[in-house]
Amino acid sequence: MLELREVKVAYGGVEVVHGVDLGLAQGEVVGMIGPNGAGKSSVLRAVCGLARPSSGEVLFEGRVLNGMAPERIARLGLALVPEGRHVFKTLTVAENLRMGMRRNDKSTAVLERTLERFPVLRARAGEHADRLSGGEQQQLAIARALLGQPRLLILDEPSLGLAPKTIDLIYELLEGLREEGTTMLLVEQNAARTIDFCDRCLVLGAGRVRVQGRREELEGDSNLLRTYLGGQP
Repeated sequence: MLELREVKVAYGGVEVVHGVDLGLAQGEVVGMIGPNGAGKSSVLRAVCGLARPSSGEVLFEGRVLNGMAPERIARLGLALVPEGRHVFKTLTVAENLRMGMRRNDKSTAVLERTLERFPVLRARAGEHADRLSGGEQQQLAIARALLGQPRLLILDEPSLGLAPKTIDLIYELLEGLREEGTTMLLVEQNAARTIDFCDRCLVLGAGRVRVQGRREELEGDSNLLRTYLGGQP
């Protein structure tokens, strides 16, 4: 479904991603982990059209995305849940959700299905988004992305700044999406949680893929966390 071929990303002439290859099949959940500054978010920005690769190709279902505007990429079926959530805090929960909806004959049914998945959003639909907790705002950001009926859901640091119980809730929601066959690309700093959740993970360091493999391969690598992730649990 998604393929990156030797993708490089530079800002102001300074290269921060040095030739990343990535493949993601339909129905697969792939994670990218690594410390701050590893280039994880820059890879996502290249996929979503928010940063133009300085070289290499990004393909979605065989179509080259390089140079395509972010809104066109979104219409192809990619949805990003950004780091920091970025909900519209001066709008109500319901207004935030409408911002993510496609205008078609399925939109009402999709909205109802989404509210069933996120009951707290139904209960607080008339409240401004700045009244929500961090975990509730994260649910709102995920729900807003799902209302676009994406074929590929991309999540950038969905557990950032959340309490452990709230992180558990977010991952329970993501597990439900996985069971329904949702294809996901997940960026996280929480290495152990990501390796446990994803089918396969890439470990980035200084803009390069250092290690990659399936869950059982990475969980058994005693040197992985110490070498590439600074010993984090």
